[in-house]
Amino acid sequence: MMGKDGSPVIKNHVLLREFEESQLRKEAPDYHRNLKVFEALYQEARLLGIFPLKNPLDGIEVDVHLARVINVQIPA
Repeated sequence: MMGKDGSPVIKNHVLLREFEESQLRKEAPDYHRNLKVFEALYQEARLLGIFPLKNPLDGIEVDVHLARVINVQIPA
């Protein structure tokens, strides 16, 4: 089944989560592999012109608002 944008729709979220958790249990974290993935993604972002940011503070208001919403403290 496909979504409105043509992307596949996941029908069984529980099964997917169980699969993901089993994969995480099978594989120990590999620092060097993860670093290579990060560096490749960063290089791709640079090639696409996404990094470095032209204006690093662009959209900071949204980030601050989300941080305040997420970190709200309810008095006890």
